[in-house]
Amino acid sequence: MNDMERKDAIAKGDTSLGIEFGSTRIKAVLIDRRFRTIASGSYEWENKLKDGYWTYDQKDILTGLQTAYRELKRDVDKKYGVTLRTVGSIGFSAMMHGYMAFDRKGELLVPFRTWRNSTTGAAARKLTESFRFNIPERWSIAHLYQAILNEEEHVPHIDYVTTLSGYIHWLLTGRKAIGIGDASGMFPIDEAARNYHPSMVKQFDELVAGKGYPWKLEDLLPQVYLSGQQAGELTASGAGILDPEGDLQPGIPLCPPEGDAGTGMVATNSVRKRTGNISVGTSVFAMIVLEKELSKVYPEIDMVTTPSGSPVAMAHANNCSSDLNAWMDLFREFADAMGYGADSGKLFSVLLNKALEADPDGGGLLSYGYLSGENITGLEQGRPLFVRSPESQFNLANFMRTHIFAAFGALKIGMDILTENERVAIDSILAHGGLFKTPVVGQRLLAAALNVPVSVMSTAGEGGAWGMALLASYLINQGPGESLEDFLQQKVFQDVAGEEIAPDATDVQGFEAFIERYRAGLAIERAAVDHLLENGRA
Repeated sequence: MNDMERKDAIAKGDTSLGIEFGSTRIKAVLIDRRFRTIASGSYEWENKLKDGYWTYDQKDILTGLQTAYRELKRDVDKKYGVTLRTVGSIGFSAMMHGYMAFDRKGELLVPFRTWRNSTTGAAARKLTESFRFNIPERWSIAHLYQAILNEEEHVPHIDYVTTLSGYIHWLLTGRKAIGIGDASGMFPIDEAARNYHPSMVKQFDELVAGKGYPWKLEDLLPQVYLSGQQAGELTASGAGILDPEGDLQPGIPLCPPEGDAGTGMVATNSVRKRTGNISVGTSVFAMIVLEKELSKVYPEIDMVTTPSGSPVAMAHANNCSSDLNAWMDLFREFADAMGYGADSGKLFSVLLNKALEADPDGGGLLSYGYLSGENITGLEQGRPLFVRSPESQFNLANFMRTHIFAAFGALKIGMDILTENERVAIDSILAHGGLFKTPVVGQRLLAAALNVPVSVMSTAGEGGAWGMALLASYLINQGPGESLEDFLQQKVFQDVAGEEIAPDATDVQGFEAFIERYRAGLAIERAAVDHLLENGRA
């Protein structure tokens, strides 16, 4: 498709729009019917620790939404000379889990509590025990029940509880809807019913019956939709919110809003059974589509679903690249002070590639990039930490390798449960995220960490917003009875190239030595949490 054809497609609305709210960036992507990105826009943002909770300001949510769309709209005008007035379909996605509670007037009762909070331990343990199903601390139901246990004043006034993607969708369509993948991070899903697990909903209501609340759980949760189903239309007020300049027309169909886990599966063609993908960013999660249920409940493993409702085991570590990025910022500051002014791409390329020159185990160095708590290793709070002994080989190569290894440390512990305890079969693992923009390094060291081949597709840099745009495209371009799996395999990824790297035996041995040190050193991290307050003072 050439520029003239794309210009015509944009004018006719023969396109799909995906907008994803990531942990550090909100990105908008417009694709054509060949699933290629034709325009994009973004907005950088950061969560803040406020009154003991990690949150994003509600005003910043709207500012980010509008800015990302405005940048995309300008990109369209610059490239094709067309004012964007309509698209064929729209989808919104965001970080999974978290807690957004609203009253009858649609007012947010407490600041948005994100997935990053580890303040719901008591609630998660109680619900896991009651349901006999793992309820992670991140899940919306854990946040709600913890608020109940805390006897928070807002609880009796709740009229609606949703995720960030569900909130955006509701704001722009008036529909209280959610995709099944994102819903599976709110409350357990019954695979047969493709809806919230009815017996567990009943159990929850029985747990809180003595409180006398004027609601039942079913009344608070959004309606569950599967991929390919229409979940509303862009209203006139919604069009005005998304495009305050007034050019965007209402009536555009919307697919179900999804979580970043679901868009990661879609963006890597990992929705079939025995496939898996790993998303690397502020957090890191590996998702394996299962052939059968796990033999027992593991607190380290989330059970979620694909956007079409198939069961997925997810090992989700709260911390991944944030500390590595902080060190990169320090190196950039040094380069600037020396007058070199290295751009980000070159900085990452040079420093990450140094890791390939390192000792296999990172030279005896140790790092924990825990900016927040880490459920897989049992820490309610985090303290970024770098440790070495007098005998360690302290050089730049080992330093970089250690921090990349550390980014995968908690994930490795979770994945071992699936591959060693449950003997879960994995045919393929596909990785995506900013770390893989530098070729080979992250992919090779991740293969060493998991001891399985890891592939990165040529589309890996497209990310979750592109995955969301694909789900939006599926809504309007699916064939009769065509499954999401077939749509992706036969239409989207049929000619997409991928590069696979098998684990190197020396790297694997090196990572095993590192992870042994990592496990043993968790006591140091716990001591740092106990003795170093969040303001940095003892």
